[in-house]
Amino acid sequence: MIYNEEFETLPREALGALQLKRLQQVVSRVHSNVDFYKKSFDKAGVSPADLKTLDDLQRFPFTTKQDLRDNYPFGLFATPMSNVVRLHASSGTTGASTVAGYTKRDIEIWAELMGRCFVAAGLTKNDIIHNAYGYGLFTGGLGAHYGAEKIGASVIPMSGGNTKRQIMILQDFRPTAICCTPSYALNLAEQGRAMGVDMRALALRVGIFGAEPWSEKMRAEIEKALNITAMNIYGLSEIMGPGVAMECSEVREGMHIFEDHFLVETINPKTGEVLPPGEEGELVFTTLTKEAVPLIRYRTRDISRLNTAPCRCGRTYHRMGRVMGRSDDMLIIRGVNVFPSQIEAVMVGIEGLEPHYQLIVDREGTLDTLEVQVELTEKQFAGADEVKVLQKLEGQLKKDMKDYLGITAKVKLVEPNTIARSEGKATRVIDKRKL
Repeated sequence: MIYNEEFETLPREALGALQLKRLQQVVSRVHSNVDFYKKSFDKAGVSPADLKTLDDLQRFPFTTKQDLRDNYPFGLFATPMSNVVRLHASSGTTGASTVAGYTKRDIEIWAELMGRCFVAAGLTKNDIIHNAYGYGLFTGGLGAHYGAEKIGASVIPMSGGNTKRQIMILQDFRPTAICCTPSYALNLAEQGRAMGVDMRALALRVGIFGAEPWSEKMRAEIEKALNITAMNIYGLSEIMGPGVAMECSEVREGMHIFEDHFLVETINPKTGEVLPPGEEGELVFTTLTKEAVPLIRYRTRDISRLNTAPCRCGRTYHRMGRVMGRSDDMLIIRGVNVFPSQIEAVMVGIEGLEPHYQLIVDREGTLDTLEVQVELTEKQFAGADEVKVLQKLEGQLKKDMKDYLGITAKVKLVEPNTIARSEGKATRVIDKRKL
């Protein structure tokens, strides 16, 4: 199903012409209205007049999260506050918050793009959507909420937390779809089983999961635990919120980027060099229609790759692969680069282990060390007196990480339910080197 056929199926040539027109308009507007961009462009020796083709964008400087923090709270706004109808912000746990502002038109576009996402997932006005993304300053909750209302679906605005009540609502209200982080979906499944609830017998048929990297094997775990089709959604608050890209139910091989509103590039995160489609790199987005806070060449730090092959769903947008991790949460263990999601992909392929884990990074002398703490399944723990079996599991995980990822790590198998659960994004890495 397609929500907006006119734009979602535009021929690539027409889409490129639309992108260039919108790009020229937004670059001209930020140059005139945002002091940061005027200085940034002047320093780089470029001006809006230099944008003759889409490729000319490569001459323009990047925008980084630090730029957003340096201009906190409203320094990057391109419109008067009298035109801003909503404000969102990040938690600011690693520095000053990054602030997202929206005009009335921004909110309308956001709602439409989230509507496109839900339709791509096979949802209609007949669905009831249990929305367990956090409401408030986090963009997830309200972003999904407005999109669900846009397609006429019924929304349950649960927000995050209060897990036992969530499970009761899932039983009583019988929603057909759920939105939350993938780690929280597993947490719900686990808590439900502990309460004696058959989580596979709920009315749920579709789950829309995002806000943190997750693997194909974790998808399989969620689908098995909840008896649903698990769909991948992508977004980030600086660009809009959820709804920048979405899988279609036809293929589920990469997320369609809504390129009539976002121009995407892939770059080498170290050099900034633009990479050809298909090569793995850092995603860089330019907003084409955002009024309140347009961003030019925003470095997401998300590592992925673009797929330009046509999709049989009929959408002409390029697709992005699932996010492997972030260029700024990449672990370097004795010279080897690795993302937590890669370790997870190895881990969940081993029978007897749960997809609940933490990575403890430390330093012994001058060498970095990595300890992987992972929970045993209930069944495996029941037979945990068999020391040889546990030693075999530890050995298998160590060997697989060495074989597939090239890293040597300590492995600590722990009891079920001992690793802290998340009601939002899971805390996967504890880096003791910074203490």
